[in-house]
Amino acid sequence: MAPKVLVSDKLSETAVQIFRDRGIEVDFEPGLGKDKAKLIEVIGQYDGLAIRSATKVTENVLKAATNLKVIGRAGIGVDNVDIPMASKNGVIVMNTPFGNMITTAEHAIAMMFAVARQIPEASASTHAGKWQKSKFMGVELTGKTLGVIGAGNIGGIVCDRAVGLKMKVLAYDPFLSEDRAAKLGVTKVDLDELLGKADFITLHVPKTDKTAGMISAEAIAKTKPGVRIINCARGGLVDEVALAEALKSGHVAGAAFDVFAEEPATDNPLFNLPNVVCTPHLGAATTEAQENVALQVAQQMSDYLLTGAVQNSLNMPAVTAEEAKVMGPWLKLAEHLGSFVGQLTDEPVRKINVLYDGAASAMNVEALDCAVLAGFMKPMHPEVNMVSAPVVAKDIGIQLSRTTQDKVGVFEGYIKLTVETETRTRAIAGTVFSDGKPRFIQIKGINIDAEVGPHMLYTTNKDVPGIIGTLGMTVGETGFNIANFTLGRTGAGEDAIALLHLDAPADEVLVSRLTELGKFQQVRPLEFDVA
Repeated sequence: MAPKVLVSDKLSETAVQIFRDRGIEVDFEPGLGKDKAKLIEVIGQYDGLAIRSATKVTENVLKAATNLKVIGRAGIGVDNVDIPMASKNGVIVMNTPFGNMITTAEHAIAMMFAVARQIPEASASTHAGKWQKSKFMGVELTGKTLGVIGAGNIGGIVCDRAVGLKMKVLAYDPFLSEDRAAKLGVTKVDLDELLGKADFITLHVPKTDKTAGMISAEAIAKTKPGVRIINCARGGLVDEVALAEALKSGHVAGAAFDVFAEEPATDNPLFNLPNVVCTPHLGAATTEAQENVALQVAQQMSDYLLTGAVQNSLNMPAVTAEEAKVMGPWLKLAEHLGSFVGQLTDEPVRKINVLYDGAASAMNVEALDCAVLAGFMKPMHPEVNMVSAPVVAKDIGIQLSRTTQDKVGVFEGYIKLTVETETRTRAIAGTVFSDGKPRFIQIKGINIDAEVGPHMLYTTNKDVPGIIGTLGMTVGETGFNIANFTLGRTGAGEDAIALLHLDAPADEVLVSRLTELGKFQQVRPLEFDVA
């Protein structure tokens, strides 16, 4: 059955056609996102939801989205999506951070010119029939110092353009390397130095707990008198009340804002102040950018729904289309290993460690970690998946550690999972052979070679004569057919294990019959999703 996507905001027809061309059923309902009740009513039938900023994906929407797998935001900001709740519900949230980089950077530069030359006020005055040349005395950008807070994708473009304007550029960004700063032609500084030296300050950081209100009254007091502040990033980075006071006092000579703490902004402390340029969140509002992000989100969502490729996700490790093809069997193996131990574990877990060796260590191990956790927790939390697994694990106090190594052995690569509880430690390892099928290769330190089937039976015992016959006879007498039978032992008379692949799920009658024989230490039916 083809995946089904709802487009609830305005996307171009070309973007909508991408879904159709990829074989995805799509309902194009621009404006539906504004009707919360209707959205909640219909969302349950969709695998994907494509939005811009108008649709608010709240907790109530996500509760109703029983089949939803992915939300795609055509743009950067995801303030309108409850990401923690989406993660708990196992829904991937994607954005398109690169489709409007140039457009947003250009808008910041335009706003800097506008506030430097008081263009909006001069234009309004001239339209009113006034000729006030002496009133609108501006300043040049050439030779001035620009402080760029956040030198990532958009901030980096702003730096490049500013250097081209012959400005001296100071950049504050904890993640900016000296090599990258040199390539951009900027000087890396701390925030206080930037505040004290910049003639213009422009912000290009996301809004987080650390960045919210970073340009506070205290920060503004550290700025150079006559500074001009531009914010085309996110609302709430600047204390707007404190900035308004600094503008009124003349300490700040001007400001240009495209984003505000509350949007839509119908009232704001910055409104109607002299030499303050305001635009209604137009950073990405160009024809090119709107088309780019629409096409990008359609492509990303299609790739995920059809191939499992994860791009620009905010709550899931990225997996490229190429990785998805190679990693598919390994992701399944990781899930099976977790599921095996999860189905055997009946007590609180103290530690989980995953060892990746050889070829497995060179893969996207973050994604493999998610698959291990999903498999492990699914017996206790059937609704969990790779997206929600890390969140659920954290909530219940499960911590996963990872070890990687590249040792040449019998297998090109393998994954070993070790789970420690209060009373015991369980370990299982597996690999993927050239046929693409996951296999268990070691349980309790005992080497085996077992394909993974949907219905399996696991037993442990002491290696004594007659066990195999007794096991096979009892299973047959209880009405079960054995599709495959794998054995392993540490040595004659020592610990032994058996993995039986049955044609139907083992029931309580079979488990009871085997347990009553008194020859088996453990008899556990196991179920695996091998689809």
